[in-house]
Amino acid sequence: MGMADTVTKEYMRSNKVFADAFNYLIYDGEQVVKPALLQELDTTEIAIPFALDEKENPAEDVVQKYRDVLKSAVIMQDAEASYILLGVENQTEIHYAMPVRNIIYDALQYGKQVSEVAKRHKSKGDRKGHNKGEYLSGFYKEDRIRPVITLVVHFGADEWDGPLSLYDMMDLKNERLLEYVQDYRIFLIDPYKLTNEDLEKFSSSLGDVLGYIKYSKDKKALSKFLNDS
Repeated sequence: MGMADTVTKEYMRSNKVFADAFNYLIYDGEQVVKPALLQELDTTEIAIPFALDEKENPAEDVVQKYRDVLKSAVIMQDAEASYILLGVENQTEIHYAMPVRNIIYDALQYGKQVSEVAKRHKSKGDRKGHNKGEYLSGFYKEDRIRPVITLVVHFGADEWDGPLSLYDMMDLKNERLLEYVQDYRIFLIDPYKLTNEDLEKFSSSLGDVLGYIKYSKDKKALSKFLNDS
């Protein structure tokens, strides 16, 4: 991992900065995601195929990837608690296959959750009252998984010109076929596209960092931004 990647990763691990990014993305700057209610999680995403037979060798079937930052969040809004997982991928360079990369991370996280539920059922031996389908999958009808939202933060001064969805990566124009091809879009914070009004919606140093990056190639605009900040 390069120095820039290491620095941005450590920076985004701060609960205050992390919450600020998602409050901008989801709530237009309103302070809904609370830093104190964030808990950092292991960023290793490991998935084992569902219903793996004990006689098989798990080591041969494990898929493993590493996210930049992953945190569990409890979001309170309108007296209702939402329990979700929030992930951040930091990009100092434009990644032209980002939609696929995010799909892999999110799918592995969902697979990991299902596997963990199955392990709990197995350790409890609570098969009684559940049908064959539930037993084979290890995931019972009443079980639920936590939603995952992945945000890409671009720490580069150039405009992000990479694909923003899976469709953008395909050369398929047939509308009928597209109906049956699942799309997957990425959520992106790109300094190049942020307005001064957008930058004011950040409550942490993230707004200053993104503003500095945005104007880094224009000394006059950068000087004005720094003086106005």
